[in-house]
This record gives sequence, structure tokens and C-alpha cells, in this order.
Amino acid sequence: MKTNKDPKTIFFDYFPSQAVDYCFYIWKTYNFEFKITKKRQSKLGDYRYTFATKSHTITVNADLNPYSFLVTYIHEVAHLTTQLKHGNNHEPHGIEWKNEYKTLAKPILNSEVFPTHILQVFTKYLINPKASSCADHDLIHALDIHNEPDNKIMLTNLSIGNKFLLKEKKFIKNEVNRTRTLCTEVSTGKKYLISNIARVLAEV
Repeated sequence: MKTNKDPKTIFFDYFPSQAVDYCFYIWKTYNFEFKITKKRQSKLGDYRYTFATKSHTITVNADLNPYSFLVTYIHEVAHLTTQLKHGNNHEPHGIEWKNEYKTLAKPILNSEVFPTHILQVFTKYLINPKASSCADHDLIHALDIHNEPDNKIMLTNLSIGNKFLLKEKKFIKNEVNRTRTLCTEVSTGKKYLISNIARVLAEV
């Protein structure tokens, strides 16, 4: 994180206030490059390990609400700690990563950090974390409540068969995969795979 401001002050801009000390401690402890990026339709965050320089980079989208930002941050840091402990001898979202995710989330799994409705579903989600939080409908719905109102919803929260608008084109939601949804453009009949986290305008 390159800035002229006190880095911890920036953490207050993105994380729930009660989680700032812990998240800042994680960043200082593991000394990774932390980038807050512009909105991306395909992902909420990511982790990269550069073998040549032995360096770690974590990115999180700047447009996320504080609770989504925190959940994404912990998800990505779990990849980092898994890499440190197991190297390349693990599946990207295998049991090693799941255990790291649970361990890292434990200190923030309380009602001082999360509203009750998020805490309940996040606690349940952590029993067996999925590769993408977007694959858990209950968690995404609970987090989505805290987004700024813009009349849009995540594609994952739209029912199969419903129509929606994205980039001024109309689609029908068809088949859901792990991270993307097969959709049909109404005017052409062409099929497209659209990210589950894409924010769309549902047709009423």
C-alpha cells in the first residue's frame, strides 16, 4: 500500500471500525502488498504470489461495503497464509485453505464486528467455506443489504428464468455455474457466461 497518508487511517475508510486493528495487524505481520482497486465485474479480490521475488500481493475492490470488504480480505489473506505454510502442495480452495480461513476469521467472528444477520450466515458459511463467497446465496444476500441503493442486485441473487439489463443489453438468466452464470441475450439468442457478482438491473 503506497500512500502519503497514515496506512491505518486508510483501513478505517474500508473496514468496519471494530475490525481495523486486527486487519492492520495482519497486514503488518505478513508484509504483503495490499492494493485497493477499482470495481471489477469478474471478482471481488485476489491473491498472487510472485515466485521470483517471493512477494505476496492482495487486491480488494474499492466499491465493496465494509462487511463485504472484510470477508473478501480474510478470504485472500487465507490464500497467503496457506502458501506460506504449504507452498504449492495444496489445492487452491482445499482443506488447508479452509482451515486457514476459519483461523483468520475467528477473532472477528463476533457481534462487535458484524451485524447479527451477517454474523449468523458467515458463521455457518465458515463450517465449510466455498471457493467463492458468491456461491453462498445466504451470505451474499446478507452482505448485499449494506450496499448503497442503486436499484441493482448481484446476478447470483436473481432467480433462474428472470430477465435483466446489463450494459444496456437484455438477458435471461439460465444455468448457474460456480463463479459464472450462462445467460441468453434476448435480441440475438447468443449465450454468454456472466460473472455471478455482476450487478444487474432486474426487469420488473
